[in-house]
Amino acid sequence: MRMIYNTATSLSGYIADEDSSLAWLFAVDAQQVPDHDAFLAGIGVLISGSTTYEWVLREEDLVAHPEKWPAYYGDRPYYVFTTRDLPVPAGADVRFVRGDVRDALPTIREAAGDRDAWVVGGGDLAGQLLDVGALDEVQLSVAPAALTGGAPVLPRRVGPDRLRLRDVQRYGQFAHLVYDVLPVG
Repeated sequence: MRMIYNTATSLSGYIADEDSSLAWLFAVDAQQVPDHDAFLAGIGVLISGSTTYEWVLREEDLVAHPEKWPAYYGDRPYYVFTTRDLPVPAGADVRFVRGDVRDALPTIREAAGDRDAWVVGGGDLAGQLLDVGALDEVQLSVAPAALTGGAPVLPRRVGPDRLRLRDVQRYGQFAHLVYDVLPVG
């Protein structure tokens, strides 16, 4: 199982603006982005922080319309790292996790089976996984937009000795970059 952080980012390295909005991203023509269905076919579990999870619930009104959930995530377990009680769309397999990411990894790996785990967001959670050596790959779809602040794509100092560019593709207005995360030292 690989742990893959796959997200979109602005040219300036932010995944959300100062208001935690992704409106800037949806203003970009996304008709030619990488095949999301093909990516999702290899995913056994999804992982996110509570801010990302709450944004998805709110943006798509998934609590009121739980029938939309399968179109986005199927029946895969969705692990949410949080310290709060949050709503769950009816029928969705959402599992709340509290505490250190390291402690949850065996359960997440078991749930993924022979497929990969998708770190949906946010950047801090991806950083925590990087810190404990659990992040294997970073996929960034860079959009033609620059933001002056907001949620950074990866709020860590990561040197070039930790990331190796494996692939670059152009999808319409997006540059899709795939990096392997190398072990420390």
